[in-house]
Amino acid sequence: MNPNDNRPENRGELIIRFEKVTFEYSIHKPILNEVDFAVRRGSKITVMGQNGAGKSTLFQMIIGALRPEDGQVHIQKGLSIAISKQVIPRADLDLTVLEFFKKALEGVLINGKKVYDIDPRIDAVLEVVNLKAPHDRTVRSFSGGQQARLLLASALIQDPDVLLLDEPTNNLDKAGIEHLTNFLVNYKKTVIVISHDSEFLNAFTHGVLYLDVHTRKIEQYVGNYNDVLAEITIRIEKENRKNAQLAKEIQENKDKANFFAMKGGQMRLVAKRMREKAEELEESKVDVRKEDRTIRAFTIQAQENLPAEIVHITKFKMIKNHKPTMRKCSVTLRKNMHLLLAGPNGIGKSTLLEAMAKGEAEGTEISEGVRVGYYRQDFSTLNFEDTVYQSLATVLDTVTGRVNEERLRTVAAGFLIGDTLINSKIGSLSEGQKGLVAFARLLLQKPGLLILDEPTNHINFRHIPLIAEALNAYEGAMILVSHVPEFVKQIRIDETLDLEK
Repeated sequence: MNPNDNRPENRGELIIRFEKVTFEYSIHKPILNEVDFAVRRGSKITVMGQNGAGKSTLFQMIIGALRPEDGQVHIQKGLSIAISKQVIPRADLDLTVLEFFKKALEGVLINGKKVYDIDPRIDAVLEVVNLKAPHDRTVRSFSGGQQARLLLASALIQDPDVLLLDEPTNNLDKAGIEHLTNFLVNYKKTVIVISHDSEFLNAFTHGVLYLDVHTRKIEQYVGNYNDVLAEITIRIEKENRKNAQLAKEIQENKDKANFFAMKGGQMRLVAKRMREKAEELEESKVDVRKEDRTIRAFTIQAQENLPAEIVHITKFKMIKNHKPTMRKCSVTLRKNMHLLLAGPNGIGKSTLLEAMAKGEAEGTEISEGVRVGYYRQDFSTLNFEDTVYQSLATVLDTVTGRVNEERLRTVAAGFLIGDTLINSKIGSLSEGQKGLVAFARLLLQKPGLLILDEPTNHINFRHIPLIAEALNAYEGAMILVSHVPEFVKQIRIDETLDLEK
């Protein structure tokens, strides 16, 4: 840690400033439009905005991986910045822990020196994120929650002046979120966080950068997540009241203008002034701040003619003391039955779900002919080279033997996938948009068994109640893993299988 960070003369100085910054991936994909904002040393800032609005792009501009089309990004000279991304790149999954951290430290100077004795630093930073890991273990072998901790550790080991965290609570269990929250509350340096977890954000946030998907501007607020939502609501109500009053005055002037115009003579001049006054009032109307768009309410229809017994589980494999262990159980899922699979990070939930989805889980028997819909937390079931259209069309063709163009586009639109996005490659989408594509595929698939691994990860908080409503009403068999209690409470759970107990 730089001892100068906490000197009174340095606290609060501007260290990052965007000045009239404009950025677009193409003319069809604008992200930022003449954006202005500033970040002060020691502040803890949240970045909010709809899926696909450009929050992760903003981080890429701060670290210099992307450059503005117009305007300036000012970073204080000598400022070190480290980023913890949403997911570990696929190319890094086969690295060992040691290789993973060596890569994170490539080209990084700490206190002006290159780091050579890396092993003690790895152990120290893993302790900070509450993870025990041998240095020769491969990254791929860790659970999603453990990989989230590795991502955070890979940023912390760089001892940066500014820490950028992109959806850091995704995949973390309750203990992991509490540990991360306590760390950030006590952290003395600058932190900028992208997250949709309101309880987590309210614990430490000083201010908010709100990226408006409609205007492509960034609105800067003081306060936490709840303060900002309340302020936006009040602002919208105030703007609507002002426009309603102006609309009333405009109509009154138009009515008077029509009345005086009928009188003829000098009254026509009065009528003209009334019309001009109405036009002036029209120009005084304010553009009401638009809310982030929300997906449409949807229903995932279950496969028809399902057997009486859809899934039967007699035993399962879990991880205990870093070793696979078989446990006996007796769980039978019939139509309209929902099972919650519980347990802490690293116990083997995702591994078990994947084996179930592939029909390879020892002790799990899925009845013949049952169509399995699998939502995987890292979206690796999606072909990133496919366009969204191709991905959805493949599902329709597999299930119905043909591609109903109208049905495909209607479903896509319900998940905010418009004409431009539908022709984009899945790999180019934000993580949240990939999640919406995955849900659109499930809707088209009409599965008999739904297997869902952390389906709220990366998803805008406005969409989550609608997703919970759809899952609650699902009439096939469902197996769910989620570390978000507020989400689980909204879904009918008929049985819980706790891998730890």
